[in-house]
Amino acid sequence: MGGGVDAPGRGMQLAPMNATVNYKIGNEKLVKVLEGASSHLRGLLDRQGRPDGALRIAVVGGGCSGLQYKMDLVDGPRDRDILVPSNGVNVVIDPKSALFVSGSELDFSDDLQQGGFKVSNPNAVVTCSCGESFAA
Repeated sequence: MGGGVDAPGRGMQLAPMNATVNYKIGNEKLVKVLEGASSHLRGLLDRQGRPDGALRIAVVGGGCSGLQYKMDLVDGPRDRDILVPSNGVNVVIDPKSALFVSGSELDFSDDLQQGGFKVSNPNAVVTCSCGESFAA
C-alpha cells in the first residue's frame, strides 16, 4: 500500500512533563481532506477552542463488514502517529490504521439522514449499506 509518509517530525510540547511527541509527517497520498470536510472541520475545531487541533482517524474492529472508522477531534498527534496536513487542516492517524486508509479521501455531507464525514477508501473490498463499515 502507498506510503504517504515523508519524514520524521518532532512536535508539540506536552505541558506537565515537557516531553516531545515523536511523530511522522505524512502527505495526501495517505489521506486527502476535500474542501467540504476541511471547512466543516475548521468550524468544529474553532467552536471547541482548538484552532490548531486535528481530526484523528482510526480503523477499529467492528461493524457489519469487520472494520469501521472512528473519528475524534484531538489537540494533536501522539507518539508514533502520522500527521497529515491537508487543505488547511490536520489529520492524525496511528501507523496500524494508516495501512487501511492509504489513498483515502475525506469528505463531508450535510444530508439529513446520511450526513457526516465520509471516507472514500480505495482499499475497501467490501462495504456495507450503512457506509460506516468495510473490509480490506
